[in-house]
Amino acid sequence: MNSSRPVTIKDIAKRFRCSPSTVSRALNDHPAINEDTRKNIQEYARTVGYQRNEVSLSLLNKKTATLGVVVPTISNYYETAVIEGLHNVLQPMGYTLNICVTNESYLLEKEYLSKLLSNRTEGIFLSVSQETYDSGYYEHLEQVIQRKTPLIFIDREYEDFETSRATVDDYHGAFAAVEHLVNMGYKQIAHLKGPNGLTVSEQRFKGYRDCLIKYGLPVREELIINTNFKVESAILPARRLLEMETPPDAIFGVNDQVAIGAMRVAKDKGLRIPQDIGLVGFDNSPISAYTFPSLTTVNRPGRKIGMEASRLFLSQLNASDDYTHEGIVLPSELIIRESSLRF
Repeated sequence: MNSSRPVTIKDIAKRFRCSPSTVSRALNDHPAINEDTRKNIQEYARTVGYQRNEVSLSLLNKKTATLGVVVPTISNYYETAVIEGLHNVLQPMGYTLNICVTNESYLLEKEYLSKLLSNRTEGIFLSVSQETYDSGYYEHLEQVIQRKTPLIFIDREYEDFETSRATVDDYHGAFAAVEHLVNMGYKQIAHLKGPNGLTVSEQRFKGYRDCLIKYGLPVREELIINTNFKVESAILPARRLLEMETPPDAIFGVNDQVAIGAMRVAKDKGLRIPQDIGLVGFDNSPISAYTFPSLTTVNRPGRKIGMEASRLFLSQLNASDDYTHEGIVLPSELIIRESSLRF
């Protein structure tokens, strides 16, 4: 037998002088095949390293056991925690996760969804890219729905879409973060906002704004500056804030990376944290507990989001045509640390 190519059912059939269908049944433990014959064929298949052709099998039973996970990045702790949650539930059930990273690109997101559909993926978990929000084009999502492929939004969603979603309560998390700063005596609270239009950015901004209004504090437009979610995007905006004639006495960052960038700028300017300026982030990334001072933040249960999204997918997979889509919003939790404890 030629060792340079994989062993096939036909090769085994030749060895046992029987038909390929007999070998196939024996390998699948079919009771129509004599037990001794089954064991002999199975043992021989193991010895020569026979492997099933899963692609051919999936074409026969119309199931691929593959799932698509489309996310903007995997460089943040939160996204990797979500993927871990999905993996923990779905991998033991025999599913393979295809991870696709869009880098916030609409075209990449569209291309990935098209490829996943072409490969007959059984379900897609999607965190919508920034460019998709900006473009307003959602036809690629419509195609997924038309194909009746389960589409589950994770973290970032498109609100006008009729599909299941698992998200975190960003609004109340942001409200609690800013309320904590107010209770610590901070009065001029700035916000490094994140990209406009993204659900997470807008919900956190609304929580920030509504909290200031509730406590009768000014919502100063000049104290609200856009960043993205990377640490370096906070450097220039934080400098701008701290060089103002009336600078803020606290900064609420859209995520921990942005807050850590602001912390660096504050230290470079000789400011004491939290005495001169308070800082709060969002996400509870592992590094936030180890900055100096440690960073007050808001915990988002990423792993649990992945697990809940898995449950939504499985419910939809086993449901009838009149399935009612579910929206799960998990609570966020304020984690108070040194960067905001003024007294």
